[in-house]
Amino acid sequence: MSEMTTSRRSFLKLISAAGGGLVMGVPLSGCASNITARSHEPGEYHHDAFLQITPSSAIHFYMPRSEMGQGIYHGLTTLIAEELNTSPELITVHNAPAGDAFANPAYGVQATGGSTSMKQHFLPLRQTAANARAALLNAASKKLGEPVDQLSLIDGKIVTRSSTKPAEYPFGDFVEQANQLPTPKDTPLKPASQFRFIGKDRPRIDGQLKSTGQAKFGIDADFPGLKRAAVKLCPVHGGQVKNYDDSQAKTMAGVLQVVNFGQGVAVIADHYWQAKQAVAQLQIEWQMPELAKISTAELQQTLKQTLSDEEGQEARKVGDGRTALSKSAKTFAAEYWAPYIAHATMEPMNCTVHLQEQRCDVWVGSQAPQAAQATVAQIVGLDREQVEVHSMFLGGGFGRRSNLDYIEQAAVIAKLSGLPVQLVWSREDDMQNDYYRPASLAHFEAGINDQGKLEVLSAKRAGPNVMPYTLEEFVPTVAPQFLAGNLAKWAGKQTHGLMKNWVVDESSVEGLVDDYQVANKECRHITVDPGLTTGAWRAVGHSFSAFFIESFMDEIAHGSNQDPLQFRLDHSQHDPRFTRTLQLAAEKANWGSAQHPGAAQGIAVHSSFDSVSAQVAEVTVENGKINIHRIVCAIDCGTVVNPDIVIAQMESCINFGLTAALYSQIDLVNGAVQQSNFHDYPMLRMTEAPTIEVHIVPSNEPPTGVGEPGLPPVAPAVANAIFAATGKRLRSLPLTLG
Repeated sequence: MSEMTTSRRSFLKLISAAGGGLVMGVPLSGCASNITARSHEPGEYHHDAFLQITPSSAIHFYMPRSEMGQGIYHGLTTLIAEELNTSPELITVHNAPAGDAFANPAYGVQATGGSTSMKQHFLPLRQTAANARAALLNAASKKLGEPVDQLSLIDGKIVTRSSTKPAEYPFGDFVEQANQLPTPKDTPLKPASQFRFIGKDRPRIDGQLKSTGQAKFGIDADFPGLKRAAVKLCPVHGGQVKNYDDSQAKTMAGVLQVVNFGQGVAVIADHYWQAKQAVAQLQIEWQMPELAKISTAELQQTLKQTLSDEEGQEARKVGDGRTALSKSAKTFAAEYWAPYIAHATMEPMNCTVHLQEQRCDVWVGSQAPQAAQATVAQIVGLDREQVEVHSMFLGGGFGRRSNLDYIEQAAVIAKLSGLPVQLVWSREDDMQNDYYRPASLAHFEAGINDQGKLEVLSAKRAGPNVMPYTLEEFVPTVAPQFLAGNLAKWAGKQTHGLMKNWVVDESSVEGLVDDYQVANKECRHITVDPGLTTGAWRAVGHSFSAFFIESFMDEIAHGSNQDPLQFRLDHSQHDPRFTRTLQLAAEKANWGSAQHPGAAQGIAVHSSFDSVSAQVAEVTVENGKINIHRIVCAIDCGTVVNPDIVIAQMESCINFGLTAALYSQIDLVNGAVQQSNFHDYPMLRMTEAPTIEVHIVPSNEPPTGVGEPGLPPVAPAVANAIFAATGKRLRSLPLTLG
């Protein structure tokens, strides 16, 4: 998600006692809620907080963000460990339940996205642990009669440094005393010079869980009596069931019920394969939406005509904007295309719902547990406090698991059937019912002066927005429960018109003209939305904006006989982080002299999520086939908590981005998505993956984003290398030389 800094209150305005254990918590959202107490040992209970230390010296950390492979399970725990001066391996980590106390300060609601986890929690979680450390030391001082400055906390023990009575004690011995003393506040944090864990490579504490199969993902939820559901959904987004014949499906082995839930029909059976086989026998007549009239070729033509005919809404303007173009010594123009693409997470969408008379349990891997709770509560007719979300590991998210559609379906199916149900989408369901990255067509114009300096930069983008679909889902979940019905749904739908006619969706234009210092800049936007559902896809708007602007900058450099690296440096001197990162990538790649024999180099750089990533790609082209041999990446993401995780995320971004750059596209024919599985929506193969080198820019600044910033430069770096190798400029994704 693009970062929204509004609070929950302003967001709504825009749209219309620890039971014997020491509990420390800073309500990150400025609000709190009661959470069902959970027992870890006799007499111990956990309430609304992030950290619990028990009399048996156990440390429990309630992780406020969702782990989907990005490494925060280890990273956020490391922050707690650092200030408690205790190895991360000694801390038990729990996925936090749904609750206001676990809201992400970036959004004001409980959500994981926008590469915000480390940035938002670096100081608050450390402060929580530092205060707990101070509480234990104060309690030990009082109980032992030792001065605080003669005590230290090391790996779960209070150690006395007194020459007369040197000793060590389990820090659980002082929990009861700590509860009776005033809670410390604003305890000084460790200086960087004393860090034991932050900035150091350590094996991820969730690594063993995942490699041995102990980690529980949403699809692993199971209990006696649980039934499985498969669905048949309308082939066109927004369609509804008109009529259906389930007579054949009902006769099949294991089938218990067939449920019509509006957008599709579900079969519930004892086992998933039974349900899936029966779904194939359903005969359904659909009420088709307007999207059924749209195909990809027609959409592209519509976007092209719209860019030509309409001025659009102003999103950015510096100086005289585009009007200064007439004074330029030389002008450039180009048009770029990026198609709809899918998330294709390895774990398909799934959700388990067990509805009882006065409570409902939900097992799901979600980037938005609190929204999931609110959605299920509304559907099943319970108060939100009666719905408990059991947050699981996510088998890939990339923005897709911030959406609620599959959770809504599971809740409706459970309610209508009266059965505990696990809904699992097939790969085909997942591919054809995604919240896709929006298709985009952008027209760029630029002008340089006699010295080759860029004086005018103009961009105009046409395509769907992401935020209206996000708000349509989330408005009912953040509204007070007495409004979270038809009125809230109506309010959510109004955001489509709002962002088409009055407000530019920032995720549609982010990064288009922002990185470079140009005297006259302009960015405009035109909303064209055929009705295919869109959503946040890894790096959101930056994922296509970087391809557009970095390809165009390369065109201007070559078209004016300037070195692409130097041309970028000449227009980014105002941003030392940007230039430093760009220079590091070029230096480590030996810019101008490819390592792989016969390869050409391409360079790209982009700022996103408060980080800067630059990449140099080495590419050869043989018989029309694009071969990517090496990518050198530099990243400035502020203070690094675990270097190995940062490197892993850059490698992940690059390979994920290469899949999108070389293969990914979603095609519509009469509104229906044509791709269905990995045979026609391929992933990058191991044999195709390049050598990747990652270099981290040293920094003492606070942490910034890591999970997404490595992706935007990939496609343009490769495209620019292809031009260097062949002289052919590829302006459309995916990159093909056919």
